[in-house]
Amino acid sequence: MRQEIFHRRVRGDPGPWTEDSVLAAHRFTNPYRAADRVSQYLIKNVAYRGDQTSDEVVFRVLLFKLFNRISTWELLEKSLGPLMAWDFDVDQYDGVLSSAFDRGERLYSAAYIMPAASRSAVRKHRTHLELLQIMLDAELPKSLASADSMREAFALLLGFRGIGQFLAYQLATDINYSCVLDHSEMEFVKAGPGARSGIRKCFEDTSGYSDEDIIRFVAERQQDEFAVRGLAFEDLWGRPLQLIDCQNLFCEVDKYARVVHPNAKGIGDRTRIKQRFRPLTDPIEIWFPPKWEINDRLPTSQSVRLSYQ
Repeated sequence: MRQEIFHRRVRGDPGPWTEDSVLAAHRFTNPYRAADRVSQYLIKNVAYRGDQTSDEVVFRVLLFKLFNRISTWELLEKSLGPLMAWDFDVDQYDGVLSSAFDRGERLYSAAYIMPAASRSAVRKHRTHLELLQIMLDAELPKSLASADSMREAFALLLGFRGIGQFLAYQLATDINYSCVLDHSEMEFVKAGPGARSGIRKCFEDTSGYSDEDIIRFVAERQQDEFAVRGLAFEDLWGRPLQLIDCQNLFCEVDKYARVVHPNAKGIGDRTRIKQRFRPLTDPIEIWFPPKWEINDRLPTSQSVRLSYQ
């Protein structure tokens, strides 16, 4: 149903786009991670805009994702000009972000909690800038460019202090959107806390299978299960749901069930959905990594413009 909403909005159908009161009132991600607003911005305005060398692409993607907030990226660009690895200066970037923080501006997305990257007494955003400098000094971009798999890229990122397993997986996925990596999203998955909770609400007994096994099972059987249930799932212009998408779907099921099935037991004690749906008036262009070869299948001759929540 959430994918139906996405396609209705892409086609320009007038709202409301669903009769489901929960989906209409609350904020949910798109079934395809790459179609979400922040991922779309990263793909078009960060990964594929600017120098395409591995040093510069990885620098931009990591800088963006450590904050995961469009306004923070745009503030840095407005204040410092083109954001480049070769002249990255922690003190200079810290000055811009500290001034914004003192003005009461939010620097981080609420999508997931970003702990400080060290135990130093400096502000959290500086610890992430320092982490980025450590990554550059360790020549992480070159190592990632040589990674033979998503799992290897994940392991490289996991080797840095402040990068946990779920964050390492998310960062590897974002870098894999770019020209630096080109590995299948069906190769490797790491379940986050929301997905683990959603899986508990969907399956009373997983027969000893891991959360990652369950995600893979769902991804690999999607077409058969759609057919059994008589569901006409409209995919992403020929691209089926990938492991990262199914991981996210379990997270969204966890959220949805808080309202519709409040007695379903997951992980943790969350009982409501915090963020409300609100259409944005400023649309963005729908555009996917060119290597996926789906941009020419969009419903118009030019990229579709879509207002996101």
